[in-house]
Amino acid sequence: MVSEEHRRVLDPERDAAALKALTHPLRIRLLGLLRQDGPATASELGVRTGESSASTSYHLRVLAKYAFVAEAEHRDGRERRWQAVHSVTAWSNKSMESSPGSRALLSLSRRAQIEHLEASLARHEAEVADGRLPREWVGPSGISDLMPRLTPESLTELWEAFSRKLEELTARDAGDPRTAQVVLLTAGLALAPRGPGAEPDVSRPTAAPTPPTPSATDAENAS
Repeated sequence: MVSEEHRRVLDPERDAAALKALTHPLRIRLLGLLRQDGPATASELGVRTGESSASTSYHLRVLAKYAFVAEAEHRDGRERRWQAVHSVTAWSNKSMESSPGSRALLSLSRRAQIEHLEASLARHEAEVADGRLPREWVGPSGISDLMPRLTPESLTELWEAFSRKLEELTARDAGDPRTAQVVLLTAGLALAPRGPGAEPDVSRPTAAPTPPTPSATDAENAS
């Protein structure tokens, strides 16, 4: 679990400019790469994203202006290395409903998380196939899209219980050499009943062949 010192909570009124800085998809991606893979130069990030180093450098400077990234220790004096300042950026979903701009960021960040899941799935499958990931990870790895019927209070309680358990397990596994970075995307999205004459839903829920990953949400969203 992320400690408070590595967690930045933004308020849509007090931190409007910082939130606006995150509305660019490339900035969200750059911040995510620095958090996942560690410090990097603008050129290195340009290669990973398919952007020019001039573009990544500009967007990194914007992120630095609002304290999302900072200069890291340099390997040499030729090019800046950047690192993420916090592991998680969070906010209250209720507060984010206060303006069209913050609502747009909330939607953008959620879609960026889904893209991250897709990329992580592709990477996971490739690393299993290539033997780069130990076979012991095949069993517990998986995706679930359960659809329980819950009250708002129960959904909040589920998210809180999930967070407590994650904190417990993270602390227990600290120092174990077998640990690996796990991409854990959680979601709890209420859906209104479909009215008469609504278009048929062609999607079908799928069950994971492995133990399901809990899906939950909270009054606070993190990315």
